[in-house]
Amino acid sequence: MSQCKSSREVSLQNSLPKKLWFKARYLIPLLLIFIFLTTTEKELALNVLSDAFFQVGVFVLATLCIYHFAASALNKLDLPVIKKVSEFKIIFAALLGMLPGCGGAIIVITQFIKGQYSFGAVVAVLTATMGDAAFLLMATMPADSISVMLISLTVGCLSGYITDGIFGKNFLRPNTDNIAVKKSCPISTSKLAVALWKLMLVPAIIISGLMAFQQDPNEWLNLPRGSVELFGGVFAILAILMWAIESSSADNQFQDLVAEHEKSSTSTWFAQAVQDTNFVLSWAVMAFLVFELINYWADLDLTEWFGQWSMFAPLIGVLIGLIPGCGPQIVVTSLYINGAVPFSAQLGNAISNDGDALFPAIALAPKVALYATLCSTVPALIVAYSYYWLFE
Repeated sequence: MSQCKSSREVSLQNSLPKKLWFKARYLIPLLLIFIFLTTTEKELALNVLSDAFFQVGVFVLATLCIYHFAASALNKLDLPVIKKVSEFKIIFAALLGMLPGCGGAIIVITQFIKGQYSFGAVVAVLTATMGDAAFLLMATMPADSISVMLISLTVGCLSGYITDGIFGKNFLRPNTDNIAVKKSCPISTSKLAVALWKLMLVPAIIISGLMAFQQDPNEWLNLPRGSVELFGGVFAILAILMWAIESSSADNQFQDLVAEHEKSSTSTWFAQAVQDTNFVLSWAVMAFLVFELINYWADLDLTEWFGQWSMFAPLIGVLIGLIPGCGPQIVVTSLYINGAVPFSAQLGNAISNDGDALFPAIALAPKVALYATLCSTVPALIVAYSYYWLFE
């Protein structure tokens, strides 16, 4: 921990002027401020923020609490013996990739760089992973999330075995003598962020439950019109600000914007859930806002537009999946939840995207990252268009 701290201090000392005045994560709250200052449709923007908070943020936090609580309980257990058996490493890699979030994929990438896994395992885990967008889909459309994960798992296993069969298990295996896996500095969620979520969680769950049953929370709770919307909108903005402020001083500003950082081992499972929720909510809010404002300002119904050009929807989903990081993938999932893009686009994006796991591969073995991305893109196109032609 001390070594990590000292390296951060050196980084800040060497580049103090440019690190403090601006960070990439500030773009999202700045864009929100711009929208509220310039648009006349402040009520529309506030309603979008409120809907994103109650219909996405609260359910995502509940899902993440279950996930991180289970992960913390299992953290002390050894990984299954199956990881030591060469023939099953691809299956194990795909299973790790299927887990929500990017942790499992990052583990496999790290093990490959150390020479413990084949390139086929890398393809398997990147094909199977959906990153943090999985939490958003699980919280809002659990049945669809199960379908996506099972399909991704199957495609990941097949892709991994086919890749090793074509190229061999030693393909692109790095020279471990010349590669050192760099550990990033973990970031802890602020006590203020955790306290605010704990304070607002119970009333937020009640309001979200009423909305889920198509009831008006203002009427049920005997509140003035617009009170619930104001509450949700303000807290959504606070969550975005907390996420932006907690960004690191990383040199890669793009990664800082689109990816979540490694969590501190001292953080509680609830604090880790809050950290992920703020990240997912920030990108979901932007997707919801863009969707609604384009519909309003340009009088363009994105759902109708994608319906007219539905043949290109799977391709767009797959191409966005090529962008490293989970942020852009959360946008695609948000559009799917809104009904703007079809399931084939969501499926293609889930198989194509590599989440945050691609960043360590790019940094340590860029050729591996390029080949692995291309190898996961091919099955994504095949599966997405197969579903499109057969069912849509």
